[in-house]
Amino acid sequence: MRTVRAVAMAAVVLLLGGSAACAGRDDQGVTVLASWTGGEADAFRQVLDRFTDRTGITVDYQGTRALNQVLTAEVQKGTPPDIAVLPSPGDLAGYIRRSAVRPLDDVIDAGAGQSHSPQWLRLERMGDARYAVAVKTSLKSLIWYDPRRVTGLSGGEPPTWDALVQLSERLGAGDGAAWCMGMGSTPVSGWPGTDWIEDLVLHRAGTAAYRRWSAGKTAWTAPEIRQAWTAWRQVALRPGLARGDAGGVLFTDFGDASRTMHTVRPGCFLHHQASFVVGPDLDFVPFPSDRPRAWEVSADLAALFTGKPEARELMRFLATDEAQSIWPAVSRGSVFSANRGVDPSIYDDPVSRRVAQTLTGQAALCFDASDLMPGAMTNAFYRAVLEYVQSPDRLDAILARLEQVRTAIPAGDWLDVPCG
Repeated sequence: MRTVRAVAMAAVVLLLGGSAACAGRDDQGVTVLASWTGGEADAFRQVLDRFTDRTGITVDYQGTRALNQVLTAEVQKGTPPDIAVLPSPGDLAGYIRRSAVRPLDDVIDAGAGQSHSPQWLRLERMGDARYAVAVKTSLKSLIWYDPRRVTGLSGGEPPTWDALVQLSERLGAGDGAAWCMGMGSTPVSGWPGTDWIEDLVLHRAGTAAYRRWSAGKTAWTAPEIRQAWTAWRQVALRPGLARGDAGGVLFTDFGDASRTMHTVRPGCFLHHQASFVVGPDLDFVPFPSDRPRAWEVSADLAALFTGKPEARELMRFLATDEAQSIWPAVSRGSVFSANRGVDPSIYDDPVSRRVAQTLTGQAALCFDASDLMPGAMTNAFYRAVLEYVQSPDRLDAILARLEQVRTAIPAGDWLDVPCG
């Protein structure tokens, strides 16, 4: 979802020491570094195990929440992993600028990735070359609800903005709050709020304006950006509309925000979140839009750091329908592929299949804007969201500080990625 940009240095030292370091492994095997641990790591290992079964090539996987710190140190030492899976295109671009990542145009031919969605093939390119394979993808621009408890919404049909405001007011006037919301995500709290701002810019100002903004070409004080913040306040930050009001929103972890949607007496009814929260009894509507339909997306991107033949073979495998089908089947509908050739039946329910079809269909897809922005801008955006939740009347000062950060970042540090 988001890159862990601040981790205690003691943890990094521990991860770099001893047998966990990326260097010094079997020259005939492949080393892979990613951020997944626990159940996510177990699921990804099933993909890697299938590769070993097919080829006999062993894979040494390391999962760490300090991904960028570990990878940066190994690149600086000249001992990078063969492959790293990066959680955002902004992170990938940083390694491309250091000439640490190898292009894939001569690694993955048209046959190996023939069912990869054309839109994802464009999103995986930086400049004139393809540099990544989307290992798993997420669809954003979703509003989740329980059809048994919320009337006035119909899955697949977005409400108008005015209708969503009215629905929020009606739901907030009852025993529960209209919106489930939590900004907590240590150490990068605030990103669920950036998703709101991004959707509002995308769906009110349009894809061209969204692309200019995410590329650092639009001032944070511009009317279309300011209006996104004030619209968020209108629908979700007024007293009584979000569960727990400002204090509850700030200190609720994003993963816990929707728990009371499922209680006997719901504590909240609507949840603006990505496709990884799909669950039984829930449906979604697309985010309200004044423009032709577009969707915000995110992805974990595998990149090649060495020229080892075995690593090139693994990159080719990761692009295949076979590899792209394994994790979605294991996750039972919370992980999605960028490949059109993945059998829709591996997704357990109609809601998950709608998500999968949207991610691989003809709809316009745009990368999460904060995932594209330079690290300094992204972190400032997160902090600004937290301040705005506490003090929405300070919006002008908040946007002025964001604009100061934008103008201090060199033009070459920004990404200009296709949107739509």
